[in-house]
Amino acid sequence: MQLETYISDLLYRYECVTIPEFGAFLTQRVSATIHESTNAFYPPNKTVSFNEQIQKNDGLLAHYIADVEKIPFEIANKKIAKRVKILKAYLTQGETLTFKNIGDIVFNSEGKILFEPSYHLNYLTDAFGLSQFVSPAVTREVYKEEAENIEKVIPITITPEKRKTRPYLKYAAIAVMALTLGGFAGSNYYINQIEQHNQLAQEEATQQLDAKIQQATFNLNPFPAITLNVTKQTGNYHIIAGAFRIEENCDKKIKQLKADGFSARKIGVNKYGLHQVVYASYEDRLEALKALRTIKRTHNQDAWLDVRKLD
Repeated sequence: MQLETYISDLLYRYECVTIPEFGAFLTQRVSATIHESTNAFYPPNKTVSFNEQIQKNDGLLAHYIADVEKIPFEIANKKIAKRVKILKAYLTQGETLTFKNIGDIVFNSEGKILFEPSYHLNYLTDAFGLSQFVSPAVTREVYKEEAENIEKVIPITITPEKRKTRPYLKYAAIAVMALTLGGFAGSNYYINQIEQHNQLAQEEATQQLDAKIQQATFNLNPFPAITLNVTKQTGNYHIIAGAFRIEENCDKKIKQLKADGFSARKIGVNKYGLHQVVYASYEDRLEALKALRTIKRTHNQDAWLDVRKLD
């Protein structure tokens, strides 16, 4: 009997799976995390622990074994008890018990059970298909600080350029100014004449336009009403395409995804200050997981599912 296989199956659905007269495996939900030094993002998961104080038979494990192996409930209990005796014998001999995809159990020097969980399997069904990934660190703030430090040490100064004085240029400038003033005086009369002519022409054109407007008859028929059907995306299951520190990059990503046929949009800023872009949002979890698998296979293997209610 592969006891660890049955326990592993039950851990997906229950928070406590008890092995009578031996102990219980417990699960606890952990939110998604980010490692500050490695910039690694870890999806939400269930952590597994072991408590040797919980040994009362609740019938969960025995009922499951009876259903799978098609045997009576009493026989399933006897098979569990027989396996527990073997496990305790191994522990007293100093051997390590390995429960596949769950963890290792061993006695310490004080005769107490020590449990080391295995991290090969995520028992949180809501995080199905999600995997960890590493994002490169954003260093532009560091470059800005370095530039400011350099500027404090080496101040930037502007030194005026020294030029040699050339006396003859001064007299040439005076001559140009004199010719310019003379030209202004001669051209002012010509400019005034042009302005008067333009004003008279504009008044005449305005009078002709008013006369034509008074004679015209307008028949304005109302345009037919246009109904636009806009579908608003709803749902708590969002397929994340990326998260961006600069909102302009976020808009570029949305434009690119829409060109590829996706209903991309922004869903706001996460707790890390990043603007999130989604491929789409779904009401049904299974539908969202199906779409996620398709996107990871055909478009972006780093896409992941965010489960939360938007404001």
